Amino acid sequence: MSPKHTINIGGEIIDLSSPKVMGIINVTPDSFFSGSRKTAITEILKSAENMLKEGASFLDIGGYSSRPGAEDIAIEEELERVIEPIESIAKEFPKAIISIDTFRSEVAEKAISSGAHLVNDISAGKLDAGMLSAVSKIGVPYIAMHMRGTPQNMKELTKYDDLLHEVMKYFSSVIHDCNQLGIKDVIIDLGFGFAKTADQSFDLLNKLDHFHHLDRPLMVGISRKSMIYRTLYSTAEEALNGTTVLNTVALLKGAAILRVHDVKEAVEAIKLVNELS
Repeated sequence: MSPKHTINIGGEIIDLSSPKVMGIINVTPDSFFSGSRKTAITEILKSAENMLKEGASFLDIGGYSSRPGAEDIAIEEELERVIEPIESIAKEFPKAIISIDTFRSEVAEKAISSGAHLVNDISAGKLDAGMLSAVSKIGVPYIAMHMRGTPQNMKELTKYDDLLHEVMKYFSSVIHDCNQLGIKDVIIDLGFGFAKTADQSFDLLNKLDHFHHLDRPLMVGISRKSMIYRTLYSTAEEALNGTTVLNTVALLKGAAILRVHDVKEAVEAIKLVNELS
């Protein structure tokens, strides 16, 4: 099970020693899993309602597709995609904890002021030099992911001399920078599939427990990814069972948050794994 960690969400202490689920709501037209794409406010609110009923502790709103080779969009378009959904969810479900999935500090700041509660950054501040300062200023928890390059070129950046060592060093540096800026609640995400082959992603998942040395909660986002469906010669639409299998492995190795498209199944996995403790 997860080591004992808590995070502060607007004065409310969230205990992560029992793992939690983050539901993915992609307000994009081109995310890799078609079932996660929501653009109409009615669809977004219905998805949020269902995820909360199924037991999601967090809702992650993303307006920039980070799948390999995704189109780069302007900040203005990203803001146009995410702000209204965040405001609508915050109004309709005032107790919902909303995460903004962005690597841009301007989007992060405006999302937080519109009702979001934490920042989920695929680049850990590497794609926007102002991100860590912005997170420090607004005083919210920060999810830092490992990635090289950008979504447009990360598939070409998968050569490592020592994958485990390099990812560990990356996070040690990020945590140091966050500490220097007074960012207290840092969650780390190994970035499965981001500048990593399937074999490399499986290797990191197998060694997930090594990252407890960093003394930060671990978020795992492997939901319906290509490391699953290509290994099984299937599709993202057929990858729910494989997702549940690997989420279970992640839980057994101490994942604190599962970021998923399918909340019900992830919550059930947590309940069953909790029975082993």
